[in-house]
Amino acid sequence: MFIQTEPTPNPATLKFLPGRLVAGSRLTEYRSASEAQASPLAAALFSVQGVSQVFFGGDFVSVTKSDGDWAHLKPSILGVIMEHFVSGAPVFSDEAGKGDEEAEFFD
Repeated sequence: MFIQTEPTPNPATLKFLPGRLVAGSRLTEYRSASEAQASPLAAALFSVQGVSQVFFGGDFVSVTKSDGDWAHLKPSILGVIMEHFVSGAPVFSDEAGKGDEEAEFFD
């Protein structure tokens, strides 16, 4: 899996493009680890020291740092995003098992 990054106008925010759907039309922002409990991916990103905000767009993840250097934070964030998508876990907690239910409906 290859994840591209793009700078944003805010030097404290970096955009990560995993090359797949992230949130679709469900744009979501998390400003704290406690808010992030609704998303396994956001919760994992907040476990990286220095992450202060996470935003999910249609096909990207934006991460804002409170402190630290991107040279040190970026590898950890890339690892979290890659691990999440490789695991097949849902981006949002309320999507868990959703695919199985749909499969049963159409069988």
